[in-house]
Amino acid sequence: MKPQIDFATENDLPALADLLHELFTLESDFVPAREKQLRGLQLILDNPDLGRLFVLRIDGKVAGMANALITISTAQGARVLLLEDVIVSTEYRAAGLGRTLVEHVCAWAKDEGMTRVTLLADQDNAAALAFYAQLGFENSAMVVRRKPL
Repeated sequence: MKPQIDFATENDLPALADLLHELFTLESDFVPAREKQLRGLQLILDNPDLGRLFVLRIDGKVAGMANALITISTAQGARVLLLEDVIVSTEYRAAGLGRTLVEHVCAWAKDEGMTRVTLLADQDNAAALAFYAQLGFENSAMVVRRKPL
């Protein structure tokens, strides 16, 4: 079982939408809505200057994903990354693949000149919070607020 990580293609979108369904059933802030997820994935795929979709494959099969959104931080004076939608399919968990995927995305961001990676995790998902802490992600004093438009 050798993982391969690359950028998503149009053919990957249905499998990525399946992974997002799995993820959004775990997170209290989101509700799976396949058509919305497919639209969002297509927008990212069509706009690589705004973000990149990373796909983790095992023997050619989509086994995980990460959504890397690119923005600019005035605090950093540089491009930074917002890491979202990190998930490894249930059948492939606990094999170190999530670590491999996140480390790959972080290395890519650094190679692209980005100076920080920020992510959001469900505050009730102790496993995810511990996972990110092990990868060196620190708590922030910032609080997330949203306003639907």
